[in-house]
Amino acid sequence: MTAKDYYHILGIKKTAPGNDIKKAYRKLALKYHPDRNKNNKASEEKFKEISEAYAVLSDKNKRAQYDQFGDAGFHQRFSQEDIFRGVNLGDILKDFGLGSNDIFSNLFGGRGRSYQASPGGPFSNFRQSGCNNNFDTIFGRDGFKSSQASPVKGNDVILPLRLTLREAALGAEKKVSYLSEGQKKGVTVKIPPGISRGKKLRLPGKGSASPLGGTPGDLFLKIEILSDPVFQQEGDDLYVEKQIRFSEAVLGTSIEVPTLKENKTVKVPPGTQSNTKIRIKGYGMPKMNSSEKGDLYVKISIVVPKVLTKIQREHIEKLSPHGL
Repeated sequence: MTAKDYYHILGIKKTAPGNDIKKAYRKLALKYHPDRNKNNKASEEKFKEISEAYAVLSDKNKRAQYDQFGDAGFHQRFSQEDIFRGVNLGDILKDFGLGSNDIFSNLFGGRGRSYQASPGGPFSNFRQSGCNNNFDTIFGRDGFKSSQASPVKGNDVILPLRLTLREAALGAEKKVSYLSEGQKKGVTVKIPPGISRGKKLRLPGKGSASPLGGTPGDLFLKIEILSDPVFQQEGDDLYVEKQIRFSEAVLGTSIEVPTLKENKTVKVPPGTQSNTKIRIKGYGMPKMNSSEKGDLYVKISIVVPKVLTKIQREHIEKLSPHGL
């Protein structure tokens, strides 16, 4: 199905105010009205097209959703019945002798929900003209029929949810406050352990209310993980840096390494070089909905003192001839 640009159809800018939309439609409706273009199928189709564009853009809510979701997304939310509900073309065309009744007020009754013009409406003259005898012909009986279309769903709301690394790893309970259509709302959400950056948590029915009495939209919380002062995260693995002295690197040592829950003693083997990574299996980020975990890597850096005491210098000078 070809995308429809309602603004282009009416020949207006996206910033056009309501009065300009009405003027543009009235001008085009008079040009393509079936009463003035007898036996002209192209004009009938054009009249249908501009009427649909006006029905959407003249309604504040429909226009906002069309702008937000585009043609494809809009038509997933609105049936043809939804689009024309509440539209009154009669008031626009009555000054030109084309009827004054709101023909759309009676369109949705009857078995099968076929659409017919109400008597005396702006299409009454068209019926008598002989080009076509009912509203179904203009707007397409088959293409314009709706089988009990469900009310449109409310807008979804997407918000960022910022977590510390430990909250993301271990799980948490967070209170979220937000504005939806000018109203302050609040919800408490449980964060599953191991949730990753960019993941979205869906809370059904916590979004915006439906404009037509349907179900509310959903609330989506997009996860953001804050920088941690201790750990760096790469996927499911964590990295922590530990400094040791030159003598410890040469002789080996044991160091206390922070993990997500508690400290762990780790042995540094003799002869360890700077930038060596020691792997601690299973102490990284847990994987959501899984018993698996990433790993923790300890990155070793060797501290070289900038200033030596007299005794330190004497010992180093004694070791220098021996290759140290």
